[in-house]
Amino acid sequence: SSANLPISDDIDPAQTDDNIPTKQFGVVLYTGNGGASLSVTGLGFQPDLVWLKQRSTGEAYSNNLIDSTRGRSKVLYSSRTNAEATSASDKDFGTFDSDGFTVLDDFNTNMNQSSITNVAWCWRANGGTTSSNTQGDITSTVQVNDKAGFSIISFSGSGSAQSVGHGLSAAPDMVITKNRSTTDDWRVHHKGLTNGVGTYHLKLNSNVAQTNDASCMSGSPSSTVLNLGNNTSMNGSGNNIIMYAWREIEGYSKFGSFEGNSNDDGPFIYTGFRPRLVFCKAIDATENWQVRDTARSTFNADSQVRIYWNSNAAEGSASTASPIDFLSNGFKVRGSNSEINSNTILYGAWGDVPFRYNNTF
Repeated sequence: SSANLPISDDIDPAQTDDNIPTKQFGVVLYTGNGGASLSVTGLGFQPDLVWLKQRSTGEAYSNNLIDSTRGRSKVLYSSRTNAEATSASDKDFGTFDSDGFTVLDDFNTNMNQSSITNVAWCWRANGGTTSSNTQGDITSTVQVNDKAGFSIISFSGSGSAQSVGHGLSAAPDMVITKNRSTTDDWRVHHKGLTNGVGTYHLKLNSNVAQTNDASCMSGSPSSTVLNLGNNTSMNGSGNNIIMYAWREIEGYSKFGSFEGNSNDDGPFIYTGFRPRLVFCKAIDATENWQVRDTARSTFNADSQVRIYWNSNAAEGSASTASPIDFLSNGFKVRGSNSEINSNTILYGAWGDVPFRYNNTF
C-alpha cells in the first residue's frame, strides 16, 4: 500500500501546511524586461538561495547564485572561478520576496536582460535569520532549515586543518563550497563519490572527473561538523568561505549515484518522490553538470531541455542528450548520452510530490 511508504513527518502534506516540499524548493521561469525592476512571482515561498541561469542565450556571468546570508548585492557564478562580485546600488538582484524575488536593472550579471528567458532554482532556509555555531574549531554563521535538510554556512578560513559546524541534525549528503575572497574552483563533496562525503570531490565550475584531495575535506563529516583541510578553496586563511549543505529528507530530496548502461533503455532511479529537479554528473569521466527540471520540460514525451551548471551555454534539446522521464517515484533515463548514462553517474534530486501521494508527471 502506498499509504505505508516512508516519508519524513516534517514535510508530509498530511501533517504540515507550511513545510511541504513545494514550500521548501521550487523552480520559476521568467523573461527579462530590461527595465529598472521585474517582480518574479509564483514560487509560493520566500527563497534564501536563488540560482539563476539564462536559458535563451549564454552570457559570461549567467549562472548567478545569490543568498540571504551574504545579502542581495553579493553574487557568485557557478560556471566560473571568480571571487564574489558586489553589485552597484540598485542593480542586479533586488529583494527576496514572499512569493519569489525581484531582479533589477541589467547591470553586470544579466539577470534582467530584455526578452531573454531565465530559470531560477530556489531553496528556502530561515528567512535570512542566521545564528553563530561554535560546534567546530572554526566558528561559523549558519542559516538552517533542518526540516528540509538545508544549511547555508559562512565562515572565515583558518588556513589549517580544522572543523566547522554545519548546523544540520545529521551529516550532510552534499556540500558545495566557494572561497568568496579569491579566484578559485568550486568544490562539491557528495555521497555518490568514491568515499562519499569525504576526501574525493568534484569541481562545480568544471567538467573534470572526481579528484581525491584530503587538503579540501580531510574526512567524513559528523552530525555536527565538517572536517576541512588547509586548501585555500575551502579554508584559505582570513578568506570568506560560503557553503551550501543538504541532507536527504525522505519523500523530498535524494542524493546518490548509479551505473550508466549506454543504452536508450537507461536506468531507473528510485527517489521516493516525483522530482522537480534532477542534476547528473559523471564522476569518472570528463562530462558536464547536466540539469533537468519540470518547469522547462512540462511533460515526458516532449523534447526535454538540458542546461549546465558548469557552463554559460544556452539550454539545448535533450533529444541528443538523452531524455529523462519524471515519474511518481523517481526518474528514468531514456537515452545513451554519456553525460547521464555512461560510467558512474552522481545525481541529486528535489521533489514536489512524495510517492505516498502517487502523483505522476
